[in-house]
Amino acid sequence: MVAERLCRAFWPFWIAAGLAIAMLATGWLQGVAVELYWFAGLAFGAALLVTFALGLRRFSWPSQGEALARVDAALPGRPIASLADAQAVGAGDAASEAVWKAHQRRMAEAAARAKAVEPDLRLSARDRYGLRYMALLLLVTALLFGSLFRVALPGTAGPGTSATLAAGPAWEGWVEPPAYTGRPSLYLADVPAGLLSVPEGSTVTLRLYGDVGDLAVLETVSGRTEDVPSAADAQQSFVIRQSGSLAIEGADGAEWQVRILPDAAPEVQLDGPLQVEGTGEMSQPFRAADDYGVTSGTATMALNLDRVDRSHGLAAEPAAREPITVDLPMPFTGGREEIAERLVDDFSEHPWANLPVTLTLQVEDAAGQTGSSEPVQMILPGRRFFQPIARAVVEQRRDLLWSPRNGRRVLQMLRTVAYEPEGFFPNEITYLRLSFTLRRLAGYLEDGGPITAEEQEEVAAALWELAVQLEDGTLADARQRLERARDRLAEAMRNGASEEEIAELMDELRQATDQYMQMLAQNAQPAENQADQPSDAQNQMQQITQDEIQALMDQIQELMEQGRMAEAAELMEELNQLMDNMQMQQAEGGQGMQSPGQQSMQDLQETLRDQQGLSDESFQELQEQFGQPGQQPGEQGQQGQQGQQGQGQSPGAGEPQDGQQGETGQGGEGQEGQQPGGPGDLAERQEALRDELNRQRQNLPFMPGDQADAARDALGRAEGAMDGAEEALRQGDLAEAIDRQAEAMNALREGMRNLGEALAQNQQQQEQGQGQQEGQTMGQAAPQRRDPLGREMGEAGQLGTDESLLGTQDLSERADELMDEIRRRSSERERPRIELDYLRRLLERF
Repeated sequence: MVAERLCRAFWPFWIAAGLAIAMLATGWLQGVAVELYWFAGLAFGAALLVTFALGLRRFSWPSQGEALARVDAALPGRPIASLADAQAVGAGDAASEAVWKAHQRRMAEAAARAKAVEPDLRLSARDRYGLRYMALLLLVTALLFGSLFRVALPGTAGPGTSATLAAGPAWEGWVEPPAYTGRPSLYLADVPAGLLSVPEGSTVTLRLYGDVGDLAVLETVSGRTEDVPSAADAQQSFVIRQSGSLAIEGADGAEWQVRILPDAAPEVQLDGPLQVEGTGEMSQPFRAADDYGVTSGTATMALNLDRVDRSHGLAAEPAAREPITVDLPMPFTGGREEIAERLVDDFSEHPWANLPVTLTLQVEDAAGQTGSSEPVQMILPGRRFFQPIARAVVEQRRDLLWSPRNGRRVLQMLRTVAYEPEGFFPNEITYLRLSFTLRRLAGYLEDGGPITAEEQEEVAAALWELAVQLEDGTLADARQRLERARDRLAEAMRNGASEEEIAELMDELRQATDQYMQMLAQNAQPAENQADQPSDAQNQMQQITQDEIQALMDQIQELMEQGRMAEAAELMEELNQLMDNMQMQQAEGGQGMQSPGQQSMQDLQETLRDQQGLSDESFQELQEQFGQPGQQPGEQGQQGQQGQQGQGQSPGAGEPQDGQQGETGQGGEGQEGQQPGGPGDLAERQEALRDELNRQRQNLPFMPGDQADAARDALGRAEGAMDGAEEALRQGDLAEAIDRQAEAMNALREGMRNLGEALAQNQQQQEQGQGQQEGQTMGQAAPQRRDPLGREMGEAGQLGTDESLLGTQDLSERADELMDEIRRRSSERERPRIELDYLRRLLERF
């Protein structure tokens, strides 16, 4: 408590004392006017007296009672104060006195455990601005770099006095490299004379002490020719621009031969081919390097007019435009000595989109040096339009931006496009938008001259929006309507809605879904257009039929009408994911959508053909090792199938017939006139084929039944046989590899046959359940869904299974057992809450 009160009372005095000592120790008052010196002394003296007096006034010595109260406050229940209390109620009663004594005994035990209380020396509530820390910092700095011997009257120990001159001439010097180099500063007094290597642009600072002329600086590194100061100046500073000599003439002088460390210019180059997304977004990888780090960079794309097809609207002289310049991305963290980044941008709306340009990258370092890449000729990426009217609109927009003098030609061409719009425009809105834009353009051209830049940009923006709407159709509007219907239904789930509101919202959602799916089907790109899209994205997109979506919405409506909003919300979330990832594809011959099971059969057929072709090449490699002429793949295919004829397959399994083997896949491409690869190449292809089979096996649709389980087991054996074939190929044992490949093909055929039978059984069960009301409301939903307990559902999306789960047991007896089991599980509190809620609902219902 004494320490606390000293700190709280005298902290202003300590601050004033620390500041006074810091100023005296660092010599701040040396060399100043006498009046200022005495004024500062009086001010600090008065501050010390006032703060000390206030400290004495505030300080009071703590008493023993205050100390006991402080210790008692730190103990739970204040036992020391309780020991001093007397029994006020129940005196004379034996029971009350016994209780009181027990209480006193417990308080005495608690008081015996008392410990000294640590002092609270925090002053943040009093010193809000942290003045004590400032004074402490100045005091520590003064003690480290100053001296208490400097405390003297002004003029007795200042610079230039006899005391300083008695020590003789002296000098100090520093060399500070540029900050971007990251090199430390050099203290010249510690650097031995001789060779001194420093980066270009380093700053030299020198201080000379003593009489003028005792020391002089001679240097040839700054390259200064004008305004050169005297060599004997007490303080000098200059920048090293060239190699040369630096010398300090006089007592204890030194000389260095300064050599400049060269700062190399940065380098930049392209690091791969240009990648373009379907929407026109480009991605260009590049690499840049510099010895001290790259600070910034730009990419410049200039129009290559010599390579432009100067026909039609491009025949006119183009309007003057500055080259496209964009900043190169730079890393936010880490060093920039080596940079590997990607320039990502979208120039679809630029007038030069899809025209030849010259790409040049340029980077700069901290010293201002630049480096450029070799100019690369490329086509400026832009969005591709496939809808005929949209392509025409975009082309005329480009011509308008190419030259303002093309305005009248663009007007005539677009009027031709808009003539007899029936059958060409998807709806009246797009036609009206084009008509309105043409009227605006015609109004700008009334005076007979070219349109202005502002009018040109306005018409170009309207034409771009029209082209995008024509290309996408009303898909964006349908998507927006679908999202609005989903949001309204989700809001009804949260707030609780009546059955009438639920029915109205579900009808709105159905209509929006139907319209969105129709627009997806209308805007489905043809096969040649889809070739531009990444194949991985196509494989990952789900395929779903409209009937399954309607069944899922029926189930959501029923759950909402029953008040089971949590389950309805889960299904709604699943419906949203399905709609977001849906891809509408038209099957060949108008047969409808391809189911996941049919897709799996098709993938397995391709895998079997690839494995057959790989086995043929392995056999050819084995023949070449023994000096035998190679056989045709078909001959090996017949030999490889010996002993397998007894394992036929059903027609629906999709096994490739004779003559079809090796037509596609890894093994069937270009076998005529080419020698097969070595065992190492065959092993790599076998590994890739095994990985593909593993992916197909994991993506098989869930189907109940023994046939589906047998199909999975057979495909697992095929994968194991492929693994063995790969190991044999890596070891060069071609005979063993051919045997393992034959096993893999047998297992593949068996798996395809079982999978075909499982698909047929599942389809039959689905058709049988379509006539039942329960199946219509709770049946077909999205494939690969899970029920509230996390169990997977069949390929057709049916809840549960058609198999008998009761066996031959009496139904009433089995029902009692199930109810007992439900009651037992619902009483186990350690089960998850979601499961307990589900069990409680079962008990309430049954």
